[in-house]
Amino acid sequence: MEKILVAGANGTTGKKIISILKESNKYEPIAMVRKEEQASHFKTEGVKTMLADLENDVSQTTNGIDRVIFAAGSGGKKVMEVDQEGAKKLMDASKEKGVKKFVMLSSMGADNPEKAEDLKEYLKAKHNADEYLKQSGVQYTIVRPGALTNNDGKGKISLENKLNKQGEISRSDVAETLVASLEDAVAKNKTFEILEGETYIKAALEKI
Repeated sequence: MEKILVAGANGTTGKKIISILKESNKYEPIAMVRKEEQASHFKTEGVKTMLADLENDVSQTTNGIDRVIFAAGSGGKKVMEVDQEGAKKLMDASKEKGVKKFVMLSSMGADNPEKAEDLKEYLKAKHNADEYLKQSGVQYTIVRPGALTNNDGKGKISLENKLNKQGEISRSDVAETLVASLEDAVAKNKTFEILEGETYIKAALEKI
């Protein structure tokens, strides 16, 4: 089974990603967490953990890792240190260790942060991280959802390179989309936006 490092595993979306990976028959999740007390939750679930802080050295985190999902976020507190520079450091480590694919949880609006009325610094950090990933030489998929909700997932989304509208999507459906994007043939080196919709996730990804 391929080992998948999940940065931001302790977050709400991160925990959903870990659950989906754990239930799959081809991926073994590795939960990257900052604190030992965060690791205990995953250990009781039988999930391996990696203790690392995106503000510090993460060069060893990708040892033996096949693919990475970046779902970490500073919650608006340290956008440059975590959302931008932390992401870039993990991309560098991924390239150095030959990671096969890097799936980035970005955000709608990251394509043009200057236009944003809110969260400008956050979107600027996400934009810079996304651009760095595109130039990294690592195979990637960049997923840009609208506003995240804690509603139940429907397994259906609306997906386009640019949706040109605002909206919401459940964290569950975002997590499903991120995991589905791990495969080499799915959305290879593509960036797209997603909202809740009427197309099954797998079918939506096949069209991109």
